[in-house]
Amino acid sequence: MDKRDRAELFRERLSDALRSREMNRSDLARGAGLDRSTVSQLLSEEAPRLPNGQALAAIATALSVSSDWLLGLSTHRGAAAEILDQAVQVAETDRHPVDEHLLAWYRDAVGAKIRHVPANLPDVLKTEAVLAYEYAGETLRTADQAITGTRDQRALLSRAESDMEIALSREALEGFARGEGMWAGLSPEARREQLEVMGRTLNDLYPSLRLHLFGATDRFSAPFTVFGQKWAALYLGQRYLAFSNTRHVQLFSGHFDDLVRQAVVRSHETGEFAVELAGGT
Repeated sequence: MDKRDRAELFRERLSDALRSREMNRSDLARGAGLDRSTVSQLLSEEAPRLPNGQALAAIATALSVSSDWLLGLSTHRGAAAEILDQAVQVAETDRHPVDEHLLAWYRDAVGAKIRHVPANLPDVLKTEAVLAYEYAGETLRTADQAITGTRDQRALLSRAESDMEIALSREALEGFARGEGMWAGLSPEARREQLEVMGRTLNDLYPSLRLHLFGATDRFSAPFTVFGQKWAALYLGQRYLAFSNTRHVQLFSGHFDDLVRQAVVRSHETGEFAVELAGGT
């Protein structure tokens, strides 16, 4: 953008900010400590001009907007602290696969692609026996609540316009089949049923639901979900760190796409892979 075009954009946004705050030129001049003639020059339609750095900072402060927004360098209108609050939020969770935040984000993303990297097995594919085992010792949420919540999530994903991709390490699924780690106390029968149900579900819902398996020795990922182009939520354990800034959402999407590109078991093969694992439990 050349200087004149940027000056014109600055004039338009300055006028818009004044209208939004119901201020006139005299109000801005007083609030920013500027001469009224300077304000008039900045708002001139015939020969718009850009302010110097000091005047720009004073104007942004007086109007409670971002100087980058005034200059057309950002789509976020608010001041810096407000931008951070809007772009990054901490959402509380009770270690429940589907709490109110997740459901709201899922609803908001209906019709758009959802990209998900789970903490262990994908919740939407878990059997009731696995959920009951996982949440048996939970003090904040009961196993019944976890099962009910997961049913709600499945209902949202069963809609015709749903499109969900999941990326999981192959080693995590194989470890589950062998009953390793947190699954050591889960019976072979329950693990076999889980893998069989997972296989059938993936085959039945493909391609609207796709599971990619990447190699844990080649790639690593913390658990997160990208909800369309609007939200990305990073799971921290008892909280989600939620991002709404477009650049941040694209960063998570790019990381997910990298996991998919490096998949060692492709989504159209994962259903049969799960069934084969079930045969070995």
